[in-house]
Amino acid sequence: MKTYIKNLAVFVCICSVITLLLAATNFITAPVIEENQNAAANAALLQVMPEGKGFETADISTFSLPATVTEVHKETSGLGYVVKLTTAGYGSDFVIMCGVNSDGVVTGAVCLSSNETLSKEKTYGENFTDKDAAGVEAVDTISGATKTTEAYKNAVKDALNAAIILGGGSVDIRTEEEILADNLDAAFPAGEKAFEKLFMVDLIEGVDAVYEATNKAGYVFVSGEQFIGVNADGTVVTEGVTDTALYSDAVAAIKASTLEDIDISAYEGLEKTVVSAKKTASGNFVLETKGAGYGIKGGDEYHPASGEYIIVRVSVTPDFRIIDCLTVSEAETDGLGDACADESFYSQFVGKTDENYKEIDAISGATLTTNGYTQAIERAFSAITTMNGGAR
Repeated sequence: MKTYIKNLAVFVCICSVITLLLAATNFITAPVIEENQNAAANAALLQVMPEGKGFETADISTFSLPATVTEVHKETSGLGYVVKLTTAGYGSDFVIMCGVNSDGVVTGAVCLSSNETLSKEKTYGENFTDKDAAGVEAVDTISGATKTTEAYKNAVKDALNAAIILGGGSVDIRTEEEILADNLDAAFPAGEKAFEKLFMVDLIEGVDAVYEATNKAGYVFVSGEQFIGVNADGTVVTEGVTDTALYSDAVAAIKASTLEDIDISAYEGLEKTVVSAKKTASGNFVLETKGAGYGIKGGDEYHPASGEYIIVRVSVTPDFRIIDCLTVSEAETDGLGDACADESFYSQFVGKTDENYKEIDAISGATLTTNGYTQAIERAFSAITTMNGGAR
């Protein structure tokens, strides 16, 4: 019994000594670790604001900042702010840090992390140094990586706007989607803020897009920068419109538009590439075609191939000009190939012909998806040729 108590006492003493040693070590090393962590953090901040003397984390909870802003550090001598932002190009979690001085000029910008596969975004931030808002707007996007570099540019704009707001100013920080929604509502209040973009099957000269109110009360026609509201009976409600007949006639044309089904089984081999085909009274074609993207040709790099085609709806004039384009379905890689379902991608094909439809910005890091999509467009042109008896 005495031996047991003796051993227990020794064990307790050893544990106490170890605990004291660990506490002492932590007491000595904790400040060093914290100092090193602060130095590393400051190094990243100094990368985009080299003249900074010190930084403190700003409380942004009471400010309405752009949604991309996740963190702000204020330079302690009043030089400006360093803004951390998270946005998305063709991938997700595209993290950018941007310094903005008190004069509203970018002191530096750098990509901290990215799922983009294009390396150019790593040095793209150098283009923004010493630029004000106008200068940032003038920075060129990278050919072949429009969405990635445009996202970078927009993040830098958000950093500039955040600095203005934190400094007591005001700025419009609405997203493009919010601006569109507000413009539609302003043009046609009777739509009750609910609109659906129409898939166009006929060309309407002078009109870029048409949105129909989901309550069927009317439409909003987009012509350049103008948003024109029109009642369901064709009456233009937007004031100051000179060519009201254009929009009244357009409403009548939309209502009168009909689609006749084409029996694709009557054409040998067409069912392998075409899901459906229709024709308008004016002779335009509306087809849904298959494209073999990553879902068919992929492997195990990201995930097993889904076995699904990209399905594309496209309307085309008899002389092979694309009127409208839409992704019906896809099962491409999340955060990469699934960008083919974004309007910013598929809208690039509008206005293209059978000669230049491949002249679009590819999806960065998703070559198979991009190729599959253009294949679907090519199959639409080929199907029209077949249905026209080989004439193209």
